[in-house]
Amino acid sequence: MTKIIKIDRPKVSTELPNANFQDVFYEEETELVNCSVLNSQVENEEIERLILSKVIFKNVTFLSSTFTNIDVTDVIFENCNLSNVRLCGGNLHRVEFKDCKLLGLDLSDAILGNVLFENCDLNFSNFADTRLKQVIYEKSSLKSANFFNSKFTKVGLNWCDLNDVDFTNTLLKGVDISTCTFEQINVSTESLFGCEVSSEQAIGFSRLLGLKIKE
Repeated sequence: MTKIIKIDRPKVSTELPNANFQDVFYEEETELVNCSVLNSQVENEEIERLILSKVIFKNVTFLSSTFTNIDVTDVIFENCNLSNVRLCGGNLHRVEFKDCKLLGLDLSDAILGNVLFENCDLNFSNFADTRLKQVIYEKSSLKSANFFNSKFTKVGLNWCDLNDVDFTNTLLKGVDISTCTFEQINVSTESLFGCEVSSEQAIGFSRLLGLKIKE
């Protein structure tokens, strides 16, 4: 049975006035609050310390954009494309990504709390040096994702593709990956201590330890 990780969901109304992303430039601070952004494209934007609070993004594509040190609270991204967007150094709290394309998303050196990634493409995403607390990856692809030197606290990896993920210098104690699939992952024996795996995965990891299994 997969370990259940409980997270707080975004506190955002389903009935919000529509807005354009460019509205952030007409505020005293670069912020977008209490609104929904629908069916639009954001391209070549570069904003330092952008604030997003109580916002729903639906069918929005972000292209060639950088939002370093972003602050995101109570926000839902649904069917959005944030591929290769840079959110490094960001702070995300009570955020959901549903059915999103997040190929190469950069969340390095960020802080994530109560974040859900559901049915997302996170291949080649970057979570290096990131602190994750109460974060769930559900039915998502994380091929070649980078979790180098990350800190996990109550992280759920449920029915995900973890092939070639880098967990170097990241402790997986208490993390259940038994429902996930992979041919290989980059992880040290020290990082695996206390990780919950399936019997089939255990055989593969035993080879990592240099053990020979007799049938």
